[in-house]
Amino acid sequence: MEPHLKVVSFSKKRPQTQKQEADATVYMNFMKSHCCYDAIPTSCKLVIFDTTLQVKKAFFALVANGLRAAPLWDNKSQRFVGMLTITDFINILHCYYKSPLVQMYELENHKIETWRDVYLQCASRFLISISPEASLFEAIYSLLKHKIHRLPVIDPVSGNVLHILTHKRILKFLHIFGKRVPKPAFVWKQIQELGIGTFRDIAVVRQTQTLQDALSIFVDRRVSALPVVDEEGKVVSLYSRFDVINLAAQKTYNNLDMTMEEASRRRMCFIEGVIKCYPDETLDTVIDRIVKAEVHRLVLVDRADIVRGIISLSDLLQAMVLTPAEINFEKSELEAGN
Repeated sequence: MEPHLKVVSFSKKRPQTQKQEADATVYMNFMKSHCCYDAIPTSCKLVIFDTTLQVKKAFFALVANGLRAAPLWDNKSQRFVGMLTITDFINILHCYYKSPLVQMYELENHKIETWRDVYLQCASRFLISISPEASLFEAIYSLLKHKIHRLPVIDPVSGNVLHILTHKRILKFLHIFGKRVPKPAFVWKQIQELGIGTFRDIAVVRQTQTLQDALSIFVDRRVSALPVVDEEGKVVSLYSRFDVINLAAQKTYNNLDMTMEEASRRRMCFIEGVIKCYPDETLDTVIDRIVKAEVHRLVLVDRADIVRGIISLSDLLQAMVLTPAEINFEKSELEAGN
């Protein structure tokens, strides 16, 4: 009778386990059932740079169009060879600021191809892209695996770039059209319970530190934004990689000794404010807030506004889509990229 009792006990638990598993994979299955073409907006702006373009003009174009990156076209090889990103500009500033060998005004007059060949030795020699027919699940996997923030969608027939897919666009697509599927139970759990985000060794910069200090943190820690904190550790603003590009437009890249308080005040274009969340808020609340605010991350704080963590779009897509598929990338890797 003992074997029979064991079988009966197992059969009672199995349906509940199956239901839990199906529940947890709702978003994963949603992404697998939609292709990249589905997430491309009806109307969008796409800027492409020829590698013979002057670096100065390229960065001005990024600022003027509110963009963080652009695909690079090599006319000689007749193909797309990479992306010009804000990270490139940060790396150049970090390496050559106050260098006795190179002046910044000389660097910006070079062509993009010269930057890639001479100054950006670590620049990728190939472009990571995806087909419009590939699933959004494949797109998320590629974004997080390669630790990039932008994934060009390229038509395999014409070779044209149709769109630049981002974490933000994918999550917004899910937020709009995912209403057709039931929400999984885990979205009603608290962020601190789910452990989504980075909670240890948070990269921050103090108001009194310099802009050069911030650039060093961007490069060394490979993060995309830094909470600016006061002496008590309270968050007062957020300084992102995108803010750095304004240095090119304002010609202030020769004054990286200014304090972060001054650098934050000098920002002239769109400023991504500090959108916060709390450990006891649910995942559903966090997703709704980050999508509606159209930001790339939330600063997790306690009730005294002390920084306790960072929740990025990468963290959310990892938890919602890849973890249910038993694919896990290290948290420290998710914020890196262009």
